[in-house]
Order: sequence, then C-alpha cells, then structure tokens
Amino acid sequence: MPRSQTIRGLERGLQVLQFLQSNPISSLHDVHVTTRISKPSLLRILHTLERSGLVSRRLGDGRYRVSANLTRVPRRRAGFDRVAEAAAPVLDRLCQQISWPSDLLVPAGDHMEIVETSQTHSPFLIKVSGIGQPVNWLLSAVGRVYLAFCSDQEREAILKRLRKSDKPEDRLARDPKRLDKILAETHHRGYGTRDSAFGGGAYGNPPVDDGLAVVAVPLLDRTRVHGSVNILWIKTAFTTEQFANRHLADLRAAAAEIVSSLRSTGNERRR
Repeated sequence: MPRSQTIRGLERGLQVLQFLQSNPISSLHDVHVTTRISKPSLLRILHTLERSGLVSRRLGDGRYRVSANLTRVPRRRAGFDRVAEAAAPVLDRLCQQISWPSDLLVPAGDHMEIVETSQTHSPFLIKVSGIGQPVNWLLSAVGRVYLAFCSDQEREAILKRLRKSDKPEDRLARDPKRLDKILAETHHRGYGTRDSAFGGGAYGNPPVDDGLAVVAVPLLDRTRVHGSVNILWIKTAFTTEQFANRHLADLRAAAAEIVSSLRSTGNERRR
C-alpha cells in the first residue's frame, strides 16, 4: 500500500510549536537556530500561528511565546500570561496614540512584575525597565493602585508577607494607619501615583532616580484585579495633575479594553 504523503507546511508549523512549548519565550533567531527553517519561512509560520491564536509576540522585546491556552504552567501563571497577551496590542495602540510608554504589572509574591511594556516603542526613549523587572508594592504607583482596589483578603495576604520583610521599600507595611490613608486616597482618586520619596528602580536594589513620573490604574474586573497598567513620562514635562488631565481617560479606556478582551477570551474557553 503506498505511503501517504505528509503536509510539509503543517509539519514545519508543528515543529515550531513544539520548540516554543519547550522554550516558552524565544526570539526568531532562537527558533531558526534549532529548527533550521529559513527566517522568511519562519516569519510566515509564526504569523499564521499568531492569527490562529496559538502563538503571540511580546510587545516589550519582540520574543515569541505559545498562547497561555496551550502552555503547561500553573493556573495562576497561565492567567497572568493571558493578561499580557490581551494587553500587548492595547498598550501598543495607546503608545501610538499618546507617545508616552506604558507597563503592565502583575502580582509576584513580595513584589509586582513587569510582564509587558511599550517602552521600546516610545519616541521618548524611556527604557528604564524591561519584562521581568520586579517593582515594589508600597511605594510604586502600580502597587498602590492594585492594593487599593483588590479584595480585603488578597490585600491582607500581601501585607502579611511584606511585614516580615527587612527591605526598606516594605517598611510602610508596618505602619497600617499611614498605609490605610494612602490606599484610601488612591481608591478615592481612582489612580495611583508614586510615593514622593520613590524614584523608580527594581525591587530590592539600591534607590535610583529615573527622572520619571507615573500614573497607574487597576485592571478591575468587577471585584477582581488582574494587574495594573501605567503611563510613564518625564516628570519635568508635566505635573501629575496636568498629565492626568491630558491622558488619564486614555489609560482608563485602555484598561477597560484589556479587561473586556479577557472576558471575551474567558467566555470562548467556556463554550
């Protein structure tokens, strides 16, 4: 009996998927070196996989990843990957609209973590952090706005961990009266700002002054917070009030679009 012919294009597409499942965050060069598929062909394959929802490309560094629906990772991590996938095109459009860059951060234990960013797409060349950078909870705009809008139970679990920390950034966790006032003000205002003494930088590293100011809003889905998104700008260009008047509505619209996309994806999975 004659041997059935195989579909070469499908074989190569599956080869790429198998590689990305073993190497979840990979550059085009990484895939090319292992699969030996030419880069023009790889780009066509990856574009097809993107359009099919099987692969996505990170905005912050251009690396490819298997869709969160296909990865074998803990459920919570897969959820954060879905948030990053939903946020990437929205943050890209927001940066094109207002030029200033944005980050998406999610909880990562005693800190938050950048999982997507449009810093590399901004004409203002603000490139102070990248995907994977840890950011403190209590002094950052993203951390404060998350804590101000998350559930009481989640907030207490986070603060319980931070009270045990000896890092200077976590000292505020042992001053509940002051912290409660800050979070109440943040919730009432509807957006987070940095502590006046915080100049940016990675969690656990020595203090820095990156020359930036930040506003952040939560990805609020009814009573659940998926993460926080911000906009960064050079602080000598605008006061916080001036910048909020210009762009806070844009940031809130972007956050609402990300949450709406997550809801749609969730509904599709349940069908």
